[in-house]
Amino acid sequence: MSRMTAKSLAAMVIIGLALSAMAVFAEDAAPAGDPTYIGANKCKMCHKGEKNGNIYETWLNSKHAKSLETLVAKGEQNNAACLACHTTGYGTPSGCGADTTMHAAEALGSVSCEACHGAGSNYKSKKTMESKEASIAAGLVIPTEATCKKCHNDKSPTFKGFNFEEAWAKIKHEVPDSTVKTQ
Repeated sequence: MSRMTAKSLAAMVIIGLALSAMAVFAEDAAPAGDPTYIGANKCKMCHKGEKNGNIYETWLNSKHAKSLETLVAKGEQNNAACLACHTTGYGTPSGCGADTTMHAAEALGSVSCEACHGAGSNYKSKKTMESKEASIAAGLVIPTEATCKKCHNDKSPTFKGFNFEEAWAKIKHEVPDSTVKTQ
């Protein structure tokens, strides 16, 4: 009887491990539900380096990547009105939440990829990102002037006007054609 129990236990462990592995693969294959923010480090995995268009590096060298630092320098790091535009997903359940402390904002504490392209959990997989159409269908936002003007507007106390073409020229980044498949 104890031999049967040991075999049964071993079988249950193996089945459990297999189900866990399937869940990990299923996350990339078919995300479901409301999208959540995943952070720039996840985006960096596929969008870093010359062969990938230096997208991560372009962002890292932009003012967007340092947006929370500007609030800290002004003592405004706990100001909810400022955090809404100086972080990613501030005030949303999967972003910084409703917590206005510096600690909460640090999780997504900059204007990173998803601030402009939308929460990435549903389009982050390599398979999805290989197709522009599939990425958009899964929630990828292709930013426009209107996207930028959600923050770059006269509600900001430091607003001095906004020229979309000039601003885009400073942060322009494109996925090389060789990494995207058309369908």
